[in-house]
Amino acid sequence: MTVLHLRAAGASLVLDARGGVPTIIHWGSDLGGLDETALVALADASVPAVPPSSIDVPLQWSLWPALADGWSGRQAVEGHRQGAPAPAFRLVELHDQDPIARVRGESADGSLGLTTELELSAEGVLRVRHRLVNRGDTGFELAGLDVQLPIGADAAELLDFTGLWAHERQPQRAPLRHGVWSRESRHGRPGHDDAFLLMAGVPGFGFRRGRVWAVHLAWSGDKRLFAERSALGHSALGGGELLAPGEIRLAPGESYETPWLVAAFSETGIDGLSDRLHPWIRSRSALRLPRPVVLNTWEAVYFDHDLPILENLVDAAAAAGVERFVLDDGWFTGRRDDKRALGDWYVDPAVWPDGLHPLISRVISAGMDFGLWVEPEMISPDSALAREHPSWILGGGSGPTWRWQRVLDLGNPAAYAYLRDRLSALLTEYPIAFLKWDHNRDLLVPGTSHRQTRALYRLLGELRSAFPHVEIESCASGGARIDLGILDLVDRFWTSDTNDPLDRQRIQRWTSVLIPPEYLGGHLGDATAHVTGRHAALGFRLATALFGSAGIEWNLTTASGADRAVIAGWIALHKRLRPLLHTGTVVRADAPDPAFRVHGVVSPDRSSAVYALVAVGSPSAALPPPIRFPGLDPDRAYTVRPIGTPPKAVQDTPPAWLAAGSVTLPGRVLAEAGLPVPLLAPEQALLLEVS
Repeated sequence: MTVLHLRAAGASLVLDARGGVPTIIHWGSDLGGLDETALVALADASVPAVPPSSIDVPLQWSLWPALADGWSGRQAVEGHRQGAPAPAFRLVELHDQDPIARVRGESADGSLGLTTELELSAEGVLRVRHRLVNRGDTGFELAGLDVQLPIGADAAELLDFTGLWAHERQPQRAPLRHGVWSRESRHGRPGHDDAFLLMAGVPGFGFRRGRVWAVHLAWSGDKRLFAERSALGHSALGGGELLAPGEIRLAPGESYETPWLVAAFSETGIDGLSDRLHPWIRSRSALRLPRPVVLNTWEAVYFDHDLPILENLVDAAAAAGVERFVLDDGWFTGRRDDKRALGDWYVDPAVWPDGLHPLISRVISAGMDFGLWVEPEMISPDSALAREHPSWILGGGSGPTWRWQRVLDLGNPAAYAYLRDRLSALLTEYPIAFLKWDHNRDLLVPGTSHRQTRALYRLLGELRSAFPHVEIESCASGGARIDLGILDLVDRFWTSDTNDPLDRQRIQRWTSVLIPPEYLGGHLGDATAHVTGRHAALGFRLATALFGSAGIEWNLTTASGADRAVIAGWIALHKRLRPLLHTGTVVRADAPDPAFRVHGVVSPDRSSAVYALVAVGSPSAALPPPIRFPGLDPDRAYTVRPIGTPPKAVQDTPPAWLAAGSVTLPGRVLAEAGLPVPLLAPEQALLLEVS
């Protein structure tokens, strides 16, 4: 046994594996290249005092916190065997095999084994998971198995997220007091109110300032994230799958493995977390670049699947420069509205007498590839499938419907096989390059989230293996299933069902803290947003949809010729910039006036960047604060110039540098002093290219 030191990219984790339990001494800033003698000295020196009225040995933070060891907070393992509660675990061995260290323990009677895997990536991203095996002669009912990590005593403020349909990723802050702040999801999917990324940092931490620790659970079903500050003196972040009573019963010899808890530490605020998470996600990804510009038909035609109308839309999309045409809901048998037919995954002969072949031929001949909307996990009570196989409905059809639909039981082998075979048949018959995979309701069937999520992962894996050319988008009533568990199996997220640019500015800003922008679908919608009814200028809509995986959700055939020309220019601009947008470093400024937001992407070599100055409201002063440009090389000179559609400004004259068309200054000056801003009207955005 030894003292283990994992370090990479300015982060360290030190684990003392010499005693009865593995003890985490430090997770945070890099401690440098300590030799074995120094590590042992650190471990010995880290043993705390014994306070009055407490256990009579020093209480240190264990990787497996347990009541029997004196830890009265959240336990690592919860469950029982024939009424006897889960025991404490003792360290048996440590295997340090780069890149994963494995710490193995077992209960005193040897009936349970617990192995923890820890991995610190080259980017400084920490992943931890547990595996519990039942070695006893009787069953063990598992109630919870959480990964917990200690955080600094100065991490006194929390930031996580809530939300609702079309308003995902709403940040909320609170002090970290004594007790537990627990965010639990029981949706069978993360949900619109998903905590998403739980952060703890020094009070007032921002995008560019402050020490921050953060955790995310890579899991697409029920889960919990929590922060705990104990009166005993310890603070932690943790998470795990949220298990219903009886959901996981381990028979003798069976095991359960937790999802990965993904964690990161930053010395430089929230952007410092993205600086670790984005490169790590990209290093693990086989995502094909460049990301195609998409046109989705939903807000263009809804259920009105008329071939001549769609052919005109195909022509308009191709003329604008679109590269992928996606046919949304309404193509399968009997689907004339959203109240019926889910599960009947056959092309409707009444609407498409020749199948989808005529439309797809038109799409491909226009130089685009073809995508199709599906909602495979759901079943309509009013469908041929439900009438023929009522036993395939999860929970037997009890409880309320949601959007007039129920859930298909993927744990039923026959239902699973039907779904796999139907999707495979579609992907075999038609040259489909992309599936928009939707999931429009919570499960609401107790004790089914685990098996349903595992079956979904298996189904996606099988389809990807059989059809490696097909890309898949995760959509769940918009952004209700965006997590790093499903990201291993999909190529895009539909970030939200709203295309309202004002809402999208916030949703995209916060979702991209964890997820790189090339995975996040953002579409140009109609002037009047279909979800909110709010009217937005074309330039504001274009500037908002430029960043990320760009697309259109608008009937271009109804747009004026002038607007179509502007849209074609925007697509050309996006294509020119997307090598930067989809590989660069995402930056966000801590704007002093909440009416303004500044965000951008800086190239990996810091030779170029694109920024957006966004007015989301009315400024608090006649002359707002200058725009500052984070992320540039302080010692290089950069030229700043406006690009894209000019925004509306309420001013007699613009700032001098903008009137001149450009300005050249050192990066340090642009970051610290900044430039005077134009007096943008609310809901306007100025795009700036920096080179």
